[in-house]
Amino acid sequence: MAVPKRKVSKARRDKRRSSHWKLSTPNLVACPKCGELRMPHRACRNCGTYNNRTVLKTEA
Repeated sequence: MAVPKRKVSKARRDKRRSSHWKLSTPNLVACPKCGELRMPHRACRNCGTYNNRTVLKTEA
């Protein structure tokens, strides 16, 4: 059975694992009312609508 000859340092271990935790960019969709890009399943910050209903008060 293979056994490591030396302890793997924290730096070497973390370098190996560094690519496993990279974050992906969030998906963006266009708001059906104003066309502004927003994250899916979130209210639009520009016009304040979600699911064709006004849920946030926005200044004109």
